[in-house]
Amino acid sequence: MADTDEEPREPFVPAVPRADPLGDPFLRTRSALPSRPDAFLRRRRLVDRLDRALRTPLTLLNGPAGAGKTLLAADWAAGLRQPTAWLTAEAGDRRPGVFWAYVFQALRACGAAPAETVGSPADANEVDRRLLAALAAALDGRDRPVVLVLDDYDRVPSPEVAEQLEFVLRHAGRGLHLVLVTRTEPLLPLHRYRAAGELTEIRAAELAFTPEEAAALLDLHGLSLPVDAARALVDRVRGWAAGLRLCALAARESADPERYLKEFEAGHSAIADFLLAEVLRGRPAETQELLLRVSVLERFCPGLADALTGRTDAGPVLVELHRANAFVEHLGHSWYRLHPLFAEILRAHLRVRLPGLEPELHRRAARWLRRHGLLPETLAHGAAAGDWDLAAGALVDDLAIGRLFTGLCSDDLTRLFSPMHPGNGTLATDLVGAARDLAQDDVDRGLASLRHAVGRLAAGRSAGAPGAAPDRTAARLSCALLEALAARLTGCPPAAEKAAAAADRLCRDIPPHVLDRHPELTALLLTHLGSARLWAGRYEDARAALNTAAGAPGGASTVLPREESTGHLALLDYLSGWPGRAERRALAAVSATERAGASRPSGSGIERLVLAAVAVERHELDRAEALLDETALPAGGRDPVPAAGRSLATARLLMARGRTRAAVEAADPAVPAAVTSPWAAGHEALVASAAHLAEGRPDEAAEALRDVNGDQPLWAVEAAALLLAAGRPAAAVDLLDGIRTQGGTGPTVTVRAALVRARAADAEGDTATAHRLVARALLDARRERLRRPFLDAGPWIRPFLASASLHPLAAGWLAPGPPRRGERPGAQASPSPLVAVELSGRERDVLERLARMMSTEEIAADLYVSVNTVKTHLKSVYRKLAVNRRSDAVRRARDAGLL
Repeated sequence: MADTDEEPREPFVPAVPRADPLGDPFLRTRSALPSRPDAFLRRRRLVDRLDRALRTPLTLLNGPAGAGKTLLAADWAAGLRQPTAWLTAEAGDRRPGVFWAYVFQALRACGAAPAETVGSPADANEVDRRLLAALAAALDGRDRPVVLVLDDYDRVPSPEVAEQLEFVLRHAGRGLHLVLVTRTEPLLPLHRYRAAGELTEIRAAELAFTPEEAAALLDLHGLSLPVDAARALVDRVRGWAAGLRLCALAARESADPERYLKEFEAGHSAIADFLLAEVLRGRPAETQELLLRVSVLERFCPGLADALTGRTDAGPVLVELHRANAFVEHLGHSWYRLHPLFAEILRAHLRVRLPGLEPELHRRAARWLRRHGLLPETLAHGAAAGDWDLAAGALVDDLAIGRLFTGLCSDDLTRLFSPMHPGNGTLATDLVGAARDLAQDDVDRGLASLRHAVGRLAAGRSAGAPGAAPDRTAARLSCALLEALAARLTGCPPAAEKAAAAADRLCRDIPPHVLDRHPELTALLLTHLGSARLWAGRYEDARAALNTAAGAPGGASTVLPREESTGHLALLDYLSGWPGRAERRALAAVSATERAGASRPSGSGIERLVLAAVAVERHELDRAEALLDETALPAGGRDPVPAAGRSLATARLLMARGRTRAAVEAADPAVPAAVTSPWAAGHEALVASAAHLAEGRPDEAAEALRDVNGDQPLWAVEAAALLLAAGRPAAAVDLLDGIRTQGGTGPTVTVRAALVRARAADAEGDTATAHRLVARALLDARRERLRRPFLDAGPWIRPFLASASLHPLAAGWLAPGPPRRGERPGAQASPSPLVAVELSGRERDVLERLARMMSTEEIAADLYVSVNTVKTHLKSVYRKLAVNRRSDAVRRARDAGLL
């Protein structure tokens, strides 16, 4: 063996494992073909369709629950002569290591396992690429191809697993035929396989029973029905396999099956009577009562069922009911559920047989679920019982109040607590009511509930309540989070600092593992704190808090505060004079939110406002207006930062279009705030000053700028330009000299400052200095394509830009370039950028697919992103390449060596 300085790595287990990467033993039932019921109908047209599908590498069986997908696939697979591996997916398979470990196990079960040297996944959360390559190579080298059926594939919604699966399928060649049985669209690039003729699709319409098949199915159940009558039934149930079987089971007990089947759609009482009689008849009264009581549950285990019955015999009863196929489905790990139709019928029967008991059953369920740490179900049953103290108390005690603002379930929680009314509630209901209302931008009502909660906490302290108790600590931490949000929404940075400090002290009394379960708490607190600091003009302090929030862990639970923090950071970059950096952050925030697909929190949308402001600086006024039009802040929203951001972008757009009076009106955020924001007030003063100057009032223009100082560099350089235009050169230069920077000045500041000094030098006759300063401004501005500073400069700059030495620096982005040979002036194409084009990795991905003539929808599917995200990247690519059309973008990219 060759010498090497590197230790060999073992990314996968070389021997045949006996357990999955989590240490759990492999479940043989997952790789076994499901058994077919006695009354199963083989549908030859679909079996033949699947046989023909072997000519393509990928087959998709897609349809709703009960469409007969699994039994069809199992019946077909049982008749194949070639090796066939079967895997029934489960929710845990979203972890790549677990999924692939079971794929390997399924291949072993059918005798198609690769050599032991290929290995097997050892890490539950990731799979080494070399292992997948080895598997694909082993399959590609087989003489007889393997059929791999993945049943219930919709339980594996992992883009990473989908990408890995597509990699193996693509490189396995003719050695693998993949069959996906799923309720949802898989995250594979189906458009590629469809375009290449390598995909067979069998969907709901094809899975639906025909009248002839329905008649044959009913015959297997002992029901003889003419094809015409079967056609009427198929029309009623739309060919749904499970619906036909339920109808057959019910009709079999009827003296006139044909008439019963005609009446089925008119009322469900016949099926209800059948199910109740068929399942409950002959069973002990205790079993009947158990079924009635658990009908209020989505799922249940023996312990939960016992809590509802007050007995201890649910375990063996549920096992027997499941074994008897009494519409009790086993979910695994001792959890069960009722068939939905059966559960609905039982609930109706419960209300008649035991009226008034349903709320109490929900309350018992909520208490049991709370003791066992099952928060979502606790909340649902507490709300169903109308016990808001129980539901709200569970949410607060679990430190989960932040989930009303962020996460995939925030909308669900808001709807769940929407019936809860303020009144003589408790501390928990006041806190949750405040969070609910603040999340829905009902600020006044939310603040009122928060004041009640603060009063209750103060009364508890004065009464000697144990402040360190876990429930009291959780309530105080929840209150601190809401107080930080309230301070942000009311523009009161000192209150935000106080709330954040209180939260920091309280977190020390909470075990770290408890806080780790709720990363959204810290992310939300830091976002609110950073926003309040930004409003106060404390840029570096704000950046520290927002950077921490933007980098918070937690996946979906923190995606919205991370996005919002990134949007605030983009605004910070803009206010610091870095438009390119601001644009990149804003685009990242837009993409993150669209990938999450979640609802937006209060105060979001700021990233699009930043993009609009940057577009104004580049004199892309139509784009700026479009971005403002598509940014809808919450109706009645009180968050001052996005309100001021909209005012800023709107006013600057109006100023660029010469509408100074409209700009003055737009510059006022019209949002009450406890503290005046220096940057919002500074910008408002700039707009007022510019309006005075445009209307011939230089003294008023200068007076409007009296409070603008060097603490706000971006506004200071614009104020200096206005002072110079108002005939106060000394004041303009003094203002420039007094600029204080934090973390360096960006090109927007340096460009405008250079132009102010250049104009002052030109006015004093120092043309050489003015020429040198304009050249420096051009060099700084062209990388960012900052056009507005030069357009705002006035007529004095035109001779400089037209000079032989400076015109090349402006040509192509600020001034027209020279015409090409044989081309008339003004007929040239868009100029090439004067600096190297820098595209992000995702922008390059989009551009490469653009060159392959893929549509926007196809690019989105290929990259697993939304169509809006692709459009955002396309806009950025067009801007960077200085083009407006797809064909021009591809041509310009090829000329620049990007393709």
